[in-house]
Amino acid sequence: MARNNKKKLRDEEIDHDNSEDFIPILTAEEDPEQEAVRPDELPILPVRNTVLFPGVIIPITVGRQKSIKLVKKAYKGDRLIGVVTQRKAGADEPKKEDLYEVGTMATILKMLTLPDGNTTIIIQGRSKFVLNEVVKDEPYMVAKVAYLTDTQPNEKQKETKALLESLREAAFKIIKINPDIPSEAQVALENIESSVFLINFLSSNVNADLADKQGLLNLTDWKERATKLFEYMLKDIQLLELKQEIHSKAHSDIDQQQRDYFLRQQIKVLQEELGQDAPEQDIEKLKERAKTKQWSKTIADHFQKELSKLIRLNSQSPDYPIALNYLEFMLDLPWEHYTEDSFDLVKAKEILDADHHGLTKVKTRILEYLAVLKLRKDMKGPILCLYGPPGVGKTSLGKSIAKSLNRQYVRMSLGGLHDESEIRGHRKTYIGAMPGRVLANVKKAASSNPVFVLDEIDKIGNDFRGDPASALLEVLDPEQNNTFADNYLDVEYDLSKVLFVATANALDTIHPALRDRMEIIEINGYTLEEKVEIVKKHLLPKAKKEHGLGVRAFSIDDSAIAHVIDGYTRESGVRNLEQKMAALTRNIAKSVAMEEEYPKKLKKADVERILGMPSFDKELYQDNDYAGVVTGLAWTQVGGEILFIESSLSKGRGTLTLSGQLGDVMKESATTALSYLKAHSDDLGIDYRLFSQYDLHVHIPAGAVPKDGPSAGITMFTSLASAYTQRKVKDKIAMTGEITLRGKVLPVGGIKEKILAAKRAGITEIILCTQNKKDIQEIDAHYVTDLKFHYVDKVADVLQIALLGEKVKNPVLFKVEDIKVN
Repeated sequence: MARNNKKKLRDEEIDHDNSEDFIPILTAEEDPEQEAVRPDELPILPVRNTVLFPGVIIPITVGRQKSIKLVKKAYKGDRLIGVVTQRKAGADEPKKEDLYEVGTMATILKMLTLPDGNTTIIIQGRSKFVLNEVVKDEPYMVAKVAYLTDTQPNEKQKETKALLESLREAAFKIIKINPDIPSEAQVALENIESSVFLINFLSSNVNADLADKQGLLNLTDWKERATKLFEYMLKDIQLLELKQEIHSKAHSDIDQQQRDYFLRQQIKVLQEELGQDAPEQDIEKLKERAKTKQWSKTIADHFQKELSKLIRLNSQSPDYPIALNYLEFMLDLPWEHYTEDSFDLVKAKEILDADHHGLTKVKTRILEYLAVLKLRKDMKGPILCLYGPPGVGKTSLGKSIAKSLNRQYVRMSLGGLHDESEIRGHRKTYIGAMPGRVLANVKKAASSNPVFVLDEIDKIGNDFRGDPASALLEVLDPEQNNTFADNYLDVEYDLSKVLFVATANALDTIHPALRDRMEIIEINGYTLEEKVEIVKKHLLPKAKKEHGLGVRAFSIDDSAIAHVIDGYTRESGVRNLEQKMAALTRNIAKSVAMEEEYPKKLKKADVERILGMPSFDKELYQDNDYAGVVTGLAWTQVGGEILFIESSLSKGRGTLTLSGQLGDVMKESATTALSYLKAHSDDLGIDYRLFSQYDLHVHIPAGAVPKDGPSAGITMFTSLASAYTQRKVKDKIAMTGEITLRGKVLPVGGIKEKILAAKRAGITEIILCTQNKKDIQEIDAHYVTDLKFHYVDKVADVLQIALLGEKVKNPVLFKVEDIKVN
């Protein structure tokens, strides 16, 4: 029902919750639906948060310029306007689609201009209409309307009388139990004689949503509208009665403190009956556990301070479980608890060698750390970063390190991490606060010196929630992490004894300051020979065990393993190789389960039968019958490769063409080689006129594979020299090295992979820069047997070794013409 008959409504700023706080003035006319003038077109006044019913008089404050123009013009004229409610109160310039379809024609009874510029009008609803076509929008909306006629109640029927009487009684009850409705409302209600106006009056003032009121206006059947209205009034009565009941309980005579004490005692008895710990028992357990902790006085004082806060809290308070969880987390952390390191270096080396084949540098660094730790007990843990391609064993190496040190092992994946709170935690005052993952994993390890693997550190992200990489700076700084501050813990924790091992696939995406704090150890991809050993020692036994086969169920020939590596995988690590071993093992397992015959030792043919034809091809050495074709060595992420550089001359104007999808650096190497060759053509007996009268085309197969880098410099130079001189290239020789315009040969990387690729391809001699000799010395001797190395410093030395004195078979005979000078 309405609350206050003195409060005005404004068509722009009416608040729905207060829109019923008035009682409209009643009309003196007996027939509110009187047949007055009904024009086909009406100026439309959009109103917010109120619905006008026929016969009801309400005041409205008009503030919009369009609305002010409308009411002023209408007031001077026939005073008729169409009042339509907006669907959304936020629309300042409502269109037809922003209005409800049904509105009420109204007469402006009075217009008042206020000092603030707004205009207040008192209007009386007349007839309902349907909004049809909008005729114009300026200076205000004018629309064509179709009028609606409501059905009339037959007051002689008993059902009609009962329904109307129910409405009146419900209205009186609302007035009685609602203290906000003035007593004058009952008098106004008693003076309403017209049943139609009674329904409209109650509909206008019922405590219902705007959409529900509009729904009442839309109904033309009086009985249906009265029934729906009665339903809304009953809901209002129930709400008012509930409020009255709550208000009565709030003023109970029972003292609140006594009541709380009584309820707490009951809860305590119930908890004891159910076997649950009472708050006092929780606190006693915390005190007992605190006595066993080996923490500093500062931490102990902080714990006691937080415990005293918990004791003062009501166990039913929402802060109680938060404080309890915090204290339990403090007790769960392994303060000053360290596992005893194993200083048996021989055993540690055996463990590392058994778990991982190769990786000599990493193993050496770990053994060095163990040796220093054995001599100096309080050494701070180093921060190692294992950098290399996927699948080479970076993450699993962390487990081997923990095993060799006899330490606990924990791993935290940083890939895709965006929130700084994942590292530092949240303030415990927040709802759902949790400690950071660093301390959570230390708690999981139950020791303060675990081997902590930070996996995929190069894939950390950052956004509006913070920069996790910056938060890791404190964690990974040996000078700072002895006082690591987690936001949740709120006291310092010592991480200096933790051995952090980070893994990364790329270094360029790691924060520079973070990279500076870590010791980078590069792990290159495995060579073919190393992969063969890994299959025999690790992958195949693992596959047999996982597929339920015995150790002696079958074996694989070394040549067959090499065929799987070369023909079916293309990777630095061994993940795909492990999948292929699993596929071979499953085939054998099927034969065993079906009691079929199968080969006890798999050969190359068996591999192709099970896995299909090879997916990849390896380059093999080709003959030296053609001038300008030289074998080079390349490094890729999946190992070393040999490549062929082909040079060809054709009659033309000295144009240089490069093909084979070469990168900028490789193109520059070709240009440098050609420039040096032109400058020293006399030394090689090359007619200088060839450079201007013959086009040069340099191609590097395969054309679809991108290639770049400076290491093909001397190979290109040798190819060009062979093409221009038609001299034969030495058989089974390959080379790698960067060239300069002064004819110097510079060192290049990836030597180990390149050498092994050359050996697999049938190469017997290799030309390298003298400075790469140290790289050859680091390779195991059995990998470089039957290979002859030539170390050079100048490109002239390269040609002396690589080019023979004889010409190729069927050499090209160049024809040059004298250059005419005008």
